Order: sequence, then structure tokens, then C-alpha cells
Amino acid sequence: MLLLDAGNSRCKWARVEAGQWLARGASDNARIEGLAPEFARLRPPSRILVSNVAGAAMEIRLRALLAGWPAEPEFIIARTAQCGVRNGYAQAQQLGSDRWAALIGAWHQVHGACLVVTCGTATTVDALSDDGAFIGGLILPGAALMQRSLHDNAALLQPEDGTLREFPLNTADAIRSGAIRATQGAIMRQYNLLQQRSPAARCLLSGGAAESVMAQLTVSCERRDDLVLQGLQVMGENEA
Repeated sequence: MLLLDAGNSRCKWARVEAGQWLARGASDNARIEGLAPEFARLRPPSRILVSNVAGAAMEIRLRALLAGWPAEPEFIIARTAQCGVRNGYAQAQQLGSDRWAALIGAWHQVHGACLVVTCGTATTVDALSDDGAFIGGLILPGAALMQRSLHDNAALLQPEDGTLREFPLNTADAIRSGAIRATQGAIMRQYNLLQQRSPAARCLLSGGAAESVMAQLTVSCERRDDLVLQGLQVMGENEA
């Protein structure tokens, strides 16, 4: 199988055979066509599973990129239930395919209550119950997006790299620390709420900004990268 996770900024991929990841890579969305030489070196996959949250134009570009293989790409959407996870969204298909795949990936790693946090362009904070029910979650701007929003909309706040500090004493550090603390606050609040239901709940973090968000986070959390790709793998292996 070939698995692709097309997010808001980057596309990650993995080539899987017999449960093993044989190759993997990533590309910025703006340069997605540059994956063609890498894909040309791969053995043609029997299935191609894609999570795409980058819009219709990205789907067209991905279909063109993958057109040389016999297998038709399967663009997944959230369902009411799949691979042990039940979807509590009011309208199941409105849940993002990336969030759905990450929930399935997390469930098959933990098989218990957990908070599934993905830190990318957006930060998502989703809760799974003890019996595999998605009970709801948050979407908020990613830390970098929060910073850019302030820089773009406040004339006196110039774009500078800041550092996370307990009590910032310059503007760059204040903006950086504010974005990280806002993200951490959302995670801690949702984790506390989930623990009230399931005291043994775990917290899983993934995404490009996970490391910065984990710094000084008072919640005990586990770094679990590529949950979307892992969820796609579970889907492909359980629905041949």
C-alpha cells in the first residue's frame, strides 16, 4: 500500500508491505509534484489510501501525481464507525479525514481512553473514550499561525523569533510564549475533562510543532508521530 497524509502545509507518505514501512518521505504542498521521481522508484502499490485536508485543488494534483499506477487513489472520509472507533460527530462526514485517521491510529496503539493531539498548522485536541468512541474535540490555530496572525494584524508587532519563557520581558518572547501557553492550556483543560470520565486516560501528541508544545507541559504525554499514516495503514489492512 501507499499511504498519503496531505495536510494544510505538507504531505507525508509511506510505502507499506506486509505491515512494514519500507519507504517514507514528505514534501511541502507547494512542491508536491517533486515526489514523482521518488514514487517512480517504488514498486506499484496494490492500494493507495489518501487523507487530504488541503482542498479540491490538492486532490487534483495528487490524482495527477498518482496517475501512473494501476491502483486508483482512495480519498478517505470519516464514517460513523470504522476499525473499532465510533464517530460521535453530529454529521460524521464533516469530521476531517486527518482527525479520523489519527483517532483510528491512536486507538490501535492504546486500546483505551486517550487525548489525541496533533500540532500542525492547526492544533486538534480530540478525545477517545475507554470503548473507542470519539466523544468530541477542539480545533484551534497552531502556535505558528497564532504568531503570524498577530504579526499580520498588529502594526507594532514585528515578526521576530521568540523563546518560551515563564515571564517574558520582550515582545518576541511574549508572543511565542503566549501561543504555546494557549495551546498547552487547551490540552490541559481537555485532558482534565477526559480524566474525569476515564482516570487512566493517556495523552498522545503528534505533528511538527509537538516538541515545542511538549516543553513545560504539565500533562504527562507521549510523542506519537505519523498517527494519520498509521490510521490509514490500519484501514487498509482491515478492509482489504
